[in-house]
Amino acid sequence: MAAALRPWSSVPRPACWLLAASLLLQLGWRLAQLQSPPQARPLPAAPAAPVARLASLGEPLAMSKAMLLYLQAFEDQPGVSLPWRVLDYERLAGWLETAQTLDPRSRYALVAASEVYAGVADPVRVRRMLDFVAASFAADPARRWPAMAQAALVAKHQLHDLPLALSYARALRRLATGPQVPSWVREMEAFILEDMDQLDSARLVIGGLIQSGQVSDPHELAFLARRLDELADQIAAKKAKCAHGNSPPCAPGITIPAHGHLQ
Repeated sequence: MAAALRPWSSVPRPACWLLAASLLLQLGWRLAQLQSPPQARPLPAAPAAPVARLASLGEPLAMSKAMLLYLQAFEDQPGVSLPWRVLDYERLAGWLETAQTLDPRSRYALVAASEVYAGVADPVRVRRMLDFVAASFAADPARRWPAMAQAALVAKHQLHDLPLALSYARALRRLATGPQVPSWVREMEAFILEDMDQLDSARLVIGGLIQSGQVSDPHELAFLARRLDELADQIAAKKAKCAHGNSPPCAPGITIPAHGHLQ
């Protein structure tokens, strides 16, 4: 049997006032939200890899992609578009590291770090991304050398830090030795040494690449042989200037062994 409807007049007056006040408070709160400027949320700390793996319910690859998509979408919050320079890059690196741990074969996190987030106009943040790339490369050089090569280029052209670029290029030459790695990757070290005016060292690196057999393409070998001749001419000209006192004091040269090995 349906309950009989009570007339509105039978509702206690205090309950009516309470209902009206609640409606007015709700309306005022919504109006205040519309009028106040939107506030950006800070990037939260990344979950630890074991926690994220447990939460993935047996789908770590899907969880890795979801985390990276979350990062991608985090820049565009309701009413706010965050520039990368305001993101907490330590926390950002944590998200990238966790995502990569869940899917170590994917290059998504490395591409995001070296080509997207490293594009920010803040040297400190750029270096944090390059540190992440370098650490990741050391764990799997055969698969991650493209991001390391990009990091060397960023260090050279964006940060103008030739010693840092040289350290990355040297790591590439030593560790990225697989047949799928193009020869120009291993030659980066020599070209950066030339930019640093370390001609003897550049000549040693190129000679070592030829002797070690790491470069086998005939065209590449011919190119490197020409570079060796050009470097020899430049070194001779530099030494002649030093001998005649037409240039500032020269640093001691490096003795190049006949059958030296690269270290």
